[in-house]
Amino acid sequence: MKQYKLLIIGILSLLLTSPSIAKTSDSERPDKKKETREEKVEKILKELTLEEKVGQMTQITLDVITVGENAYVSNEPLAVDTKLLQEAIRKYKIGSVLNTANNRARTPEKWNEVISAIQDEAMKEIGIPVLYGVDAIHGTTYTAGATFFPQQIGLGATWNPELTRRGAEVTAYETRASSIPWDFSPVLDMGRNPRWPRIWETYGEDVYLTSQMGAAAIKGYEGENNDLSDETRVAACIKHFIAYGAEKSGKDRTPTYLPEIELREHYLPSYKAAIDAGAHTIMINSGIINGVPVHANYELITRLLKEELGFQGLVVTDWADIENIHNRDKVAETHKEAVKLAINAGIDMAMVPYNYNFTTNLIELVKEGEVSMERIDDAVRRILLVKEELGLFKTPYPKVKDYPRFGSEEFEKDAYKAAAESITLLENNNDILPLPKNARVLVTGPNANSMRTLNGGWSYSWQGEKVHEFAAEYNTILEAVQNKLGKENVKYAAGIEYKNDGQYYEEQNIDIDAAVAAAKDVDYILLCIGENTYTESPGNLHDLYISQNQRKLAEELAKTGKPVVMILNEGRPRLVSQFVDKAEAVLHVYLPGNFGGDALADVLVGDVNPSGKLPYSYPMYPNALGTYDHKPSEAPTKMEGMYDYDSSMPLQWRFGHGLSYTSFDYANLTLSSNEINGEDTFTVSVDVKNTGEVVGKEVVQLYTSDLYASVTPDNKRLRRFEKVELKPGETKTIKFTLSGKDLAFVRADLKTAVEKGDFKVKIDKLSADLKVKNTVVFDNKEI
Repeated sequence: MKQYKLLIIGILSLLLTSPSIAKTSDSERPDKKKETREEKVEKILKELTLEEKVGQMTQITLDVITVGENAYVSNEPLAVDTKLLQEAIRKYKIGSVLNTANNRARTPEKWNEVISAIQDEAMKEIGIPVLYGVDAIHGTTYTAGATFFPQQIGLGATWNPELTRRGAEVTAYETRASSIPWDFSPVLDMGRNPRWPRIWETYGEDVYLTSQMGAAAIKGYEGENNDLSDETRVAACIKHFIAYGAEKSGKDRTPTYLPEIELREHYLPSYKAAIDAGAHTIMINSGIINGVPVHANYELITRLLKEELGFQGLVVTDWADIENIHNRDKVAETHKEAVKLAINAGIDMAMVPYNYNFTTNLIELVKEGEVSMERIDDAVRRILLVKEELGLFKTPYPKVKDYPRFGSEEFEKDAYKAAAESITLLENNNDILPLPKNARVLVTGPNANSMRTLNGGWSYSWQGEKVHEFAAEYNTILEAVQNKLGKENVKYAAGIEYKNDGQYYEEQNIDIDAAVAAAKDVDYILLCIGENTYTESPGNLHDLYISQNQRKLAEELAKTGKPVVMILNEGRPRLVSQFVDKAEAVLHVYLPGNFGGDALADVLVGDVNPSGKLPYSYPMYPNALGTYDHKPSEAPTKMEGMYDYDSSMPLQWRFGHGLSYTSFDYANLTLSSNEINGEDTFTVSVDVKNTGEVVGKEVVQLYTSDLYASVTPDNKRLRRFEKVELKPGETKTIKFTLSGKDLAFVRADLKTAVEKGDFKVKIDKLSADLKVKNTVVFDNKEI
């Protein structure tokens, strides 16, 4: 019976996917309509046993099926264990594998070898290909030789969605060249809490900026028409639905307390934008919202995500998060109950990742009537459809030779351009930058000579600690400055180094006196400070101030009287208010990737005019954390009457801030109409002129303020932006089109509306009045 069923599935797979057979069938039966993907999936679904269906919902990590001492450690050189692979496929019918072995990058050839072995076994045994996924975050993370772009926070700082789209497109190509068709990216969580260790994986604090960047990333990963059969594209996975990063403590995966009005206003729109852009898969938030683990939350996964937002794709857990419902969150007394809660909440695939208890438990739950077959079929249907759309039935794995542009100079130029546009000039006292090309400089600080810190986490390994093994051919900041100014003009003394075999914050080899001595015969000091690599819980911190060793290094160097150019290389805004006034200039490079050193060197000497803008509010003090779109009471200019003191929210630098080596003037802010109905469309135009002496790029930012509303309005909201390049003396008129929906907000009744009343439209220092004549309530599904 088993052999007969396998034969039927195999024949179905061949019939459904062979181009020659399909073509003949269509031509011989012109009265028959071409079978749709959905119809193909339904045929396969009907042939599957319960065990096979549950197997499709199971995802294990690669170490489980490779040669090694246990499921957690693989031998090197890496090889698939035939016996373990057969157990996974033949006994447990698993439908998905993720991750890399031993937490390290592999060559495209090795990936092809490993994944072809997995797919050959799956197609032979079940007739259904495995869906392989990885975290390709800012390039193909786990592939040696791949092109690394800036991390998402750096792409957010470019304020250029086209660069985000292009980065995702290159990543998709190189991920598919690695035989991997599924990418756990982009992150559409909001970077609204500077303490959170994953803020650098976001596009920043603003929901509109994040939505635009997220939609661009989906187009890059999946193509303009989301045609996943294109073997240069991957299925995108937006994550982590929803409100991950809003933790009360600022620590990773700790509880969040969030009213629904806030969830809908500031956290939901970015996910909706990506769903509207066609994203095929989504990953769930590992945390707890209002006491309920999100992985067990039916209201969020089924009601909100699948029903209200209309998400038709595959919903996958994060790492071991069904087990966490029992182990960590204590809302299920057994692992079996945890499986029941998660699957009934709407989870389609479990990132298990180390054992097969999930399959055993789920099969029992279905037989006991605790999980319906309808729920199982819905999950498997979603999984099979992604596999079918990816063309995996036809081509379970491509060949490396079919991807000649992998790691090409073309791709590297794209990565360099993104890094260059991300760099943000925060201070430039007395126009000290750009530096003369014959300047004598000291390069110092723990981030001065490290490819690891330029890349951040998710770079060749999870925490980025293996970067030095793969990125030696690229230039650190020190090496790039040496190449630009000449080695004879560049001195180096680290002053402080990171302890690479310890936690990200541990420092060693502290010799500040040596750095001070090295500054004796130079004209400028390039102080490279920030953080070592980290992500997720290992990146939790207790003090947002930058390390006191780095503070002391900055203060002692400033005493030399040599002008200090401070270069921030960090994943989140570490506080520098204690000593930033000692620097003449401040540049923020974020986590720019392998070409960040080269881009920075070009900015330092003026070969590139910096055009980055902060994608978050940079705080000044640890108890003054806030976002630009705060409520009025969070940052009043003065408490009038009873108290005579300034209680404003002090920032080191505001959201959207970034200087240039030229200057821009704004004039003629004009609205097509100063009075509109709530559903009307209107245009806003403004003239922008380059009043300096060099070519520059400016980000034109349009904000609106609702002066009075039924719910206290945000201070202001970003509604549109455009990055424009201007020659010296050149003026361009920038036009934006908006509608009443763009002015809408979530009311206390959780409906989205624009209310009649007065608004301000703001660009730079200009503002214009706008009146909305009537209130309009919109369908939340259409917003």
